[in-house]
Amino acid sequence: MWACTATRSSLAEEANLIRRIPIAQVCFDRREIRAVERVLRSGRLRAGPVEEDFEARFARSVGAQHAVAVNSGTAALYLAYRALLKPGDEIIVPDFTFVATASMAVAVGAQPVFADVDPEFYTLDPAEVERRITRRTRALAPVHLYGHPADVSRLSRLARRHNLMVIWDAAQAHGAEFRGRDVGSFPDVACYSFYPSKNMTTGEGGMITTSDSALAESFRLARSHGEESRYFHVSLGFNFRLTDVSAAMGIEQLKKLPAAIRRRQRNAALLTRGLTGIPGVALPHLREGISHAFSIFTLRLDPEILGISREMFQKELARRGIETAVHYPLPLHCQPIFRGCGDDRDFPVSTRLANTVLSIPVHPGLDRSAIRRIILAVREVASVGVRA
Repeated sequence: MWACTATRSSLAEEANLIRRIPIAQVCFDRREIRAVERVLRSGRLRAGPVEEDFEARFARSVGAQHAVAVNSGTAALYLAYRALLKPGDEIIVPDFTFVATASMAVAVGAQPVFADVDPEFYTLDPAEVERRITRRTRALAPVHLYGHPADVSRLSRLARRHNLMVIWDAAQAHGAEFRGRDVGSFPDVACYSFYPSKNMTTGEGGMITTSDSALAESFRLARSHGEESRYFHVSLGFNFRLTDVSAAMGIEQLKKLPAAIRRRQRNAALLTRGLTGIPGVALPHLREGISHAFSIFTLRLDPEILGISREMFQKELARRGIETAVHYPLPLHCQPIFRGCGDDRDFPVSTRLANTVLSIPVHPGLDRSAIRRIILAVREVASVGVRA
C-alpha cells in the first residue's frame, strides 16, 4: 500500500515538473463568453453601439478625451502616422522595438530614424533622440517597452522645444502610469494593441487615444472609408473597424484590467525577490515615479559570466517546462527591410539587448507554485551553466 502511494506521488511530482508554464496566457471566463454571445444573438456584428461603449469606457480609464477603436495595433500606428506625417518627414523611433513602430512610418511615406535606447530601462534615450533631430524631423515615437513607461517628461520637453508631435506606442502598456498619470493620457496620441498576449485582449484589435478632437475625428473617418454618413465619403479611408463582437470582449477585459495589472506586478515582485543575486542574470529596472504594467518580464543574460549561451539557457528552461521568448532577437537596424539605416556601432545598447534578453512568464494566470517553479528553474540553469 505504501509503495503504491509513493509511486503515485512520484508520478504526480514528475508530471508536475514537466507541465508547461506558458509565456503568455489569455485570461477570460463566462463574462466574456456571455458578452460575445449577446452580440451574436443580436445579429449586429459589425462596429456599432458596443464598440462605441468600449471606446467611451477606454477613454475614461486612461484619462483621455477620445478613444478610437481599430482592428489592430498596427492599424492604430498607421492611422496616427498618416494623420501627423507627410511623405518625406522623419520620425524618430527606438532601434529596439517591434517592427511595426517603424514599418508603419514607411507605409505612409515617412522616414523612420532610429535612436538607441536607455541601457537600464530599454526605452528611447532622450539624449540619443536629440542627436538625431534634423530640419525634417516632425515627430517622435517612444515605446513603453514591456509595459515600462518611457521617459515621458524628458521626451515631452524635447518635443515641445523642437515643435515635434509625439505618438506614444503603448502596445504593451495597458495600465502603465508615469508619475500618477496613465500613459494613454499624454499628448499627442497613444496607440494600443489588443493582441492575445497583451495585458487585455479583444482577440485582435487596437485603440488610439487622444484629447485632440480634430485628430480623433480624422481617425474615425479614416478607419471606415472616409465615410461621413452612409455612402457619403469625404476622404480616403480604409476598413480598420473593430467589430462589436471584439468590443464586447474588450469591455469585460477592461473591467478586469486593474486586477490583472496588480497580479502581474505581484508576480514580478515575487520573481524579482526570487531571482535577485544570480551572477550573469540582470533583472528589470524600474524608473522612479512609474508604475510598470509588466506585459513582459525580461531578463538580461551575460553568457560570459553564466558560461552558457542564451539559446542553451532557453532550451534548458524548456526542458523544465518553462516557456520563454526573445523580445526581440534583431534590433531594427538589422532587419532586412531597414538595411542601410546604421550598423551595430551606431546602436550599441539595442545591439547588446537583442543578443542577451530573455522573457519569462509573468502573466496573471500564474499561481505561487508556478512562480516558485520558474525561480527554481532559472536558478538551476544558471548554476549548471556556471559549473559547466
